[in-house]
Amino acid sequence: MVLFIMAIIVFIIVDLLIRFFAKEIAAKKRFQERQNALKESYNLNFSSEAKTLKRAEVENPKARILCVDDEPVILDSFRKILVLDGYCVDTVETGQEALGLIRNHSYDFVFTDLKMPAMSGLDVTKSVKHIRPDIDVVIITGYATVETAVDCMKYGAMDYVQKPFTEDELLKFTKELLIKRQDKIQRLLKPKVHITHLEESAVGTPEFLIPGGVFISEGHCWCSINEEGIAKIGIDDFAKKLIGKIDAIEYPNIGMDVKKGDSLFIVKQKDNNITFKAPLSGRVNIINNFLDKDLDALNYTSYGDNWICGIDTEELDNELALLKVGKAAVSFFQGEIEKLQGLKKKLSTSKDMYSYHLHVGEMENVDNTSWNKYKETFFEH
Repeated sequence: MVLFIMAIIVFIIVDLLIRFFAKEIAAKKRFQERQNALKESYNLNFSSEAKTLKRAEVENPKARILCVDDEPVILDSFRKILVLDGYCVDTVETGQEALGLIRNHSYDFVFTDLKMPAMSGLDVTKSVKHIRPDIDVVIITGYATVETAVDCMKYGAMDYVQKPFTEDELLKFTKELLIKRQDKIQRLLKPKVHITHLEESAVGTPEFLIPGGVFISEGHCWCSINEEGIAKIGIDDFAKKLIGKIDAIEYPNIGMDVKKGDSLFIVKQKDNNITFKAPLSGRVNIINNFLDKDLDALNYTSYGDNWICGIDTEELDNELALLKVGKAAVSFFQGEIEKLQGLKKKLSTSKDMYSYHLHVGEMENVDNTSWNKYKETFFEH
C-alpha cells in the first residue's frame, strides 16, 4: 500500500514537472516567434499600402494595433515592446496613411500622436471614429499637451498615454486598455427584443428579454399571476440593463394596501434611487427575502425566482388589460429602446456621432441631472 501511494506521488510530481517544462518551452517558442516577426517587419515592403508602413504579425494576437507618429523612434519603441508581448502592430508616420489602412484592415486600437505636422491627432481621432467607430483611439502625448489630449476624449478617444514611457508602463497601460475594450464589448447591447422562456437566463445576453406570458407595466415592472390571483412582481430586463448594478432594495411592508400607480418598492444605486410603481391594486402578502440576501442574482436574470414582492390582487379583471404581454410588450420595449437611444444622444457631452450606442448599466456613471432625466423618462409612470 505504501509503495502504491509513493508511486502515485512520484507520478504526480513527474507530471507536474513535465507540464512546467512544456509550458516554459512553449513560452520560449512564442517569444522567439515574436522576435522573428519583429525582424521580418523590417525586411518586408508594404509601400503599396502606405509609404512608411512597418508591420509585425504574430499568431493569436492579444489585439491588433495601428500606431501613428511622425517620430520613427517612438514607433520603434511601440513595435518592439508590444510585439514581444503578443500584439500585432502596424506603424505609420502620417495620419493620412493611417486612415487609408483602417478602411482595409481590422484593428482594435489606433494609437496616434497628438502633434503631427500634416494631420493632428485630434483630426485622426475624429476621422477614425467617423469611419470605424468600432476601433478605439488612444492619444500619444507629451506633458505640455495633456489638456488637449483630454479634449480628444470628447470626440471619442478612449484614453491617452504620456511620453516618454517605460516598457513596463506601456505594457501595463495597454493591458488595461484591452480589459476596458473587452468589458465594453461584453456590455454592448443590441437594440433588439427577444421573447424567451421564464427559466432562461440573461447571462451574457446582448438583447432585451421578455419571458412569454409575463405582463409588463409602463413603469417597467413585470408580473406573473397564478390561478388564485396572486401576482409576483419584479423589475423587467429593460430596467435592469438600464440601471446596471443594484446596491439595495427597499421592500414594501407585508399587509400594505396599494392602488395601481402607488409607490411599491425602491431600487437603490449608490446615492440614487428609483421608485417603482404598483402595476396592480391589492395587498402585499409576501416579499422575496432570498433576493435580499443575494442581489447579484439579478445580474443573471431579473425574472423568474428573482421577483421582489407578491400582491393579492383586487381588481385584476379591469387592470390586467392595461398591462402589456406578448407582441404588445415587445412593441413597448422597442419604443422604449428608441427613446433611450435618443435620450442618450441628447445627454451625451461627447461629439462622437456614435455616442448613442447602448451598454449594460447606462445609468451607473451618469451625473445627477442625467440620472433624474432617465428616471423621469422611464420610471415615473
